[in-house]
Amino acid sequence: MSFILWVDSDSVPLKHREIILRRAMKKNIKTNFVADRTLKDVTEAMSEHSKLLRDPYRETLSKEELRNIKSSINMIVVESGSNAADDYIVEHAKAGQLCITHDIPLAARLVDKDVNVIDDRGNSFSKDNIKERLSIRNSMYIIREMGACPEKQKHFDLKTLEKFSNSFDRALQFFNL
Repeated sequence: MSFILWVDSDSVPLKHREIILRRAMKKNIKTNFVADRTLKDVTEAMSEHSKLLRDPYRETLSKEELRNIKSSINMIVVESGSNAADDYIVEHAKAGQLCITHDIPLAARLVDKDVNVIDDRGNSFSKDNIKERLSIRNSMYIIREMGACPEKQKHFDLKTLEKFSNSFDRALQFFNL
């Protein structure tokens, strides 16, 4: 089994994707961004990464051979619809791989498959903590639906972004990347 990084691109903010893309390009990590639309930042990074990989060989390989050198970053566009990207990731991710998502129900489904999961706030999920986190999420959803509590989520600040970046680096170190 080869390592693949999965990114639930519908739920991961742009600043976080920038961090992920930089690491994926630097370490040439096979990374699948999954969303219901094409993301310009991802396609631009794919093109730039392919160019960087080809540059050392421009004088020695033919144009056809150069075209075969491609970025390890992929943009997977799924049909629009509730949970389409989530379902794709769950169907294709394998045990021992890594997924980044903000979506707690998706994280629970992946943890059940022994996929490693971190969220955009730097939290890691495991079989030890995902049920509690899912329960809290579901309880808060019900309370909000009843109108008893307005939806309040802490905005992303530099500290939150740094926590995510550090968590992502630790996960990559765990996989020796």
